[in-house]
Amino acid sequence: MKTVLIPIPQIDFDPTEVSVPWKVLKENGYKIIFATPSGTSGEADFRMVTGKGLGILSPVLRAKNDDVLLYRELEKSNEFLNPKKYESVKSDHFDVLLLPGGHAKGMRVYLESESLQILVGNTFAEGKPVAAICHGVLLAARSKNPKTKKSSLYGLKTTGLLKSQELLAWNLTRAWLGDYYRTYPTPLQDEVVSFLESSTDFQEGPMPIARDSFANIKPGFSVLDKSYLSARWPGDAHKFARELPEFFG
Repeated sequence: MKTVLIPIPQIDFDPTEVSVPWKVLKENGYKIIFATPSGTSGEADFRMVTGKGLGILSPVLRAKNDDVLLYRELEKSNEFLNPKKYESVKSDHFDVLLLPGGHAKGMRVYLESESLQILVGNTFAEGKPVAAICHGVLLAARSKNPKTKKSSLYGLKTTGLLKSQELLAWNLTRAWLGDYYRTYPTPLQDEVVSFLESSTDFQEGPMPIARDSFANIKPGFSVLDKSYLSARWPGDAHKFARELPEFFG
């Protein structure tokens, strides 16, 4: 039985990008370890869970009802309620790594964690499978492979939250939510591309209009390159999750 490490921030992670892969991995017999900055259970972005503050756009922007139900199930699980602290996790504690995302400001602690960046870089260097979605891709890009001294994603193909997606959500909501949809002033796609060997290594995929689901994964998009699997946003999460058992092995 393989062990999956899922680091998350204390607050503001995306509920779909965590709960959907968690559910699939649990059903396939994986042992799961969560890690947070404090070693206490985290909390998803409340707007994505409840839709509060999203106004008339709530039905489009918040998590789908089925995925919220999965998140409520996740909240009660033993592994979610008993995470490790970032600094206490060692590479021999897990076999494979899953990096979820989210966009609200609470994500910054996760994305800027030196201990996580080192752990992620070492995981790539060891050749263990790494899967990342949305802002999890940014954490992967910011980590350095200790063997090459370059980004862990240098020389790999990847996808991630598209600049067009990020700016559209920001422009639609900034009148009342300000920079809620801008984790950083620089869009994720632009920063990730800056770490890659070539700008063409960032693959945008088809226009992300509809979200996928377990019943219909066709709208989802992911990129596989060697021991690295990536996806763009919650709308890819079900396809991404379905691919994890075969990818992780």
